[in-house]
Amino acid sequence: MRADLTISRAAKRAGVGVETIRFYERRGLIKQPSKPRSGGFRYYDKDVVDRIRFIRQAQELGFSLREIKELLSLQADPAADCADVRTKAIAKRTEVERKIGQLQHIGSALDELIASCPGGGALRACTIIDALNGFPGYKATKSETGKQEPPDRAQHRQKAKGHGVRTVTFKIDGMHCDGCARTIEALIATEPGVRKAIVSYDSREARILFEPDIASEGRLVDLIRKAGYSVAGEAT
Repeated sequence: MRADLTISRAAKRAGVGVETIRFYERRGLIKQPSKPRSGGFRYYDKDVVDRIRFIRQAQELGFSLREIKELLSLQADPAADCADVRTKAIAKRTEVERKIGQLQHIGSALDELIASCPGGGALRACTIIDALNGFPGYKATKSETGKQEPPDRAQHRQKAKGHGVRTVTFKIDGMHCDGCARTIEALIATEPGVRKAIVSYDSREARILFEPDIASEGRLVDLIRKAGYSVAGEAT
């Protein structure tokens, strides 16, 4: 197969960024072409572009980079059987169903926040703002008389419950769309001790509010890596 595509042209044809190709090369998903002896650019062929598209499609279906590497190995193995791929697809479907359940739980929590919001008045009385400030479990509370507790008192109690939480920010490699960011966000949000997780594809960052007595930075890093992404550098 003729290799006549520079990395920028290969990236454009595959619909990814140049850094995505370099990341796939570092992870061993695609092979980096040899540099010409005379110097100049490395050149990629159409097979590499097709392989990148395969990786992207598999990621869209929820496969981690580790799982994709296994699928690529099966594809290259003449003795491989379709049943092997089907088994992996079934396992992924089970995982997706579990994640759907988790997302439905998140949806229910949002429904409660929306229902408890006064819908008007001073911003300090907004329960949704309280949640976004780090108290995702916040609910409007009522006194024994059935009347809503004064916002200042409820907010003070919620902040007291939030004592001892920590915020950590990780730089993440391997995301190629907002869907990747949402996947990481949903996975981290289900970890015990995590109060809030915000993942940005644009900044390639994950900002996590957690209780250090329950969760740990190491565990959070492991979750991100098991999803098929890399944590670059140290946490801040």
